Parts: sequence; structure tokens; C-alpha cells
Amino acid sequence: MASVSLSLADWRAHPLLKPYAALAAVCFFWGTTFLAVRISLESFPPLLLLATRFLTSGSILLAIAAWRGSVFPRGRDLVFTALYGLLPLAVSSGALAFAQTLIPSSLASLYITTSPLWFVALDAMIPGGERLRRRTLAAMLVGFVGTALLVFPRNLQEGFSEANVKGFLILQLGNLSWGLGAILFRRHSGNRTTTTHPFVSGAVQQFASGVLTLALGLLIPQPAIHWNARGMLAVLYLVVFGSIVGYSAYIYVLDKLPVSIVSLYTYINPVVAVTLGWIFYREPFGGRELTAMLIIFLGVYLVKRSQSRRAVSE
Repeated sequence: MASVSLSLADWRAHPLLKPYAALAAVCFFWGTTFLAVRISLESFPPLLLLATRFLTSGSILLAIAAWRGSVFPRGRDLVFTALYGLLPLAVSSGALAFAQTLIPSSLASLYITTSPLWFVALDAMIPGGERLRRRTLAAMLVGFVGTALLVFPRNLQEGFSEANVKGFLILQLGNLSWGLGAILFRRHSGNRTTTTHPFVSGAVQQFASGVLTLALGLLIPQPAIHWNARGMLAVLYLVVFGSIVGYSAYIYVLDKLPVSIVSLYTYINPVVAVTLGWIFYREPFGGRELTAMLIIFLGVYLVKRSQSRRAVSE
């Protein structure tokens, strides 16, 4: 019994326990946010949904950080932290919200699985990143074949005005923004000397995104908000589990674990989203979607494997 207790204590003291627990939270809760966004959009227009979500979560997190006496970024560090947060939050989450006014939540989650492919491509294009090799390019091509299978068979004759293709293009813009924001934030974090905790960085980024989307929502005419308990509960869920828990956990694991490990959430999120979309809305998911998803996953896996082999050889 003592040996069991000791091993349990050792397990709890393991330095990677908290990062992997945080990654598990990202994998599950971000998968559920696709459904929560769809429900929220029944009450809120996209920009006001984003403003409500991020202003609320950012304010709560900043208040908690101030209460705990955390160190806040200042000057140039504050500006860069906020700007890097606008890309994955205001732009990428905005793309998801607008896309889900056109396509089902489950399909949106599948389109986002190409995010790691864009991440690798952007990292290669930005000075200081890893140069693409033939093996990596071939792996990326596999992923994009899966994407083509998912998007184009029903739409080649309908043109790019069809909602499905529009939703896809909007989400690829969001993927680009997410990857660029993640790369810039990691490089900024690696070069800075500040003692700002990732939790505080996430709070600043969410609040800045809330301010920007609120300003846009006030400048651009928006449909009226339809207040109801269902929509408010969905927004509350996004605030708590999508932003406070999910994004804070993501920022934390991005600082503690390799990108190849962190990006595992891209495999799990769509599984959760597709399951919930079918349960609550009976969103269609057939053999073609499953095949395309598996091909995309294979492409992402091959990209990661190629990068891992290169890192080992170097």
C-alpha cells in the first residue's frame, strides 16, 4: 500500500502532469466550442458574440491576475502580446463565427484540421523558421488532397459563391491567422526577458480581442440580439470553457510543450465536434467526410513525423 501511495505521489509531482492535463482540457473543451458557437449564433451576430465572449473572459482573467499580484506586461511587451493575440482570437475565432453562419459546426471543425499544415508553411516563409523539405512538402500534399475531397466534389459545378466553399475559404484565412499568431507569439516569448505568466498573456490577448471586435461591431451595422436563455448559456459556456479554461490552457501548454505535441488537439477537436453536431443537430457525416478527415489526419501526421526526423538528424 505504501508503494502505491508513493508512486501516486510521484505521479502527482511529475513536472509534465500539469501541461498534459492542460492539453487534455484543450483537446476536449475546444472540441465542444463548435457546437456552442452554433447555438450562440442563434442569438448573437458574430462580432457582438466575439466582443461579449472575449471582453467578459478577458476582464475576469485580468481581475484574477491582479488579485493574485501577477506581473503584467508593460510597454512594448504589452503591445506585442496584445497584437499577437488579435490574430488567433479576433481574426481566427471571428472567421469561425462567420463561417458557421454558412456551414454546420461539424464541417467547420473538419476544415480547421488543415491548421497545422498552414503552420508549417508559414514557419518556413517567415525568416528564422524551418525550411520546407521534399518529404514535408509531400506530406502537406497528402493533407490538401484530403481537404480537396472534403470541399470540392459537390461544388465544382456550383461555383465559389456556394456557402460550403465560402465557409472553407473563410476558415483557411482563420487558419493562416492562427498559425501566424502562434509563431510570432512563440518567437516573442522565446526572445523576451519578461516574467509575465502565460495566464496573464492570455488574459491580455482576450481583452484586446474583445475591445477590437466591440469597436468593429459598433462601426458595422449588426443584426439585433435575440435574448434567450439558450443563447446566453451557450455564450457563458464559451466564456468559461472556451476562453478562460481552453485558451488559458492553450497558452500554457504552448509555453511548456513542443508544438508537435500541442497540435495533437487538432486530431481530437473534430471528433468531439462531429459527435456533438450529430447528437444535437443531426449534422450529416458520411463516408466521404470520414475518408477526407482520415486523409487530412494522415497528412498532418506525416508532416510532424518529417519534422521530428529532421530534428533528430540535426
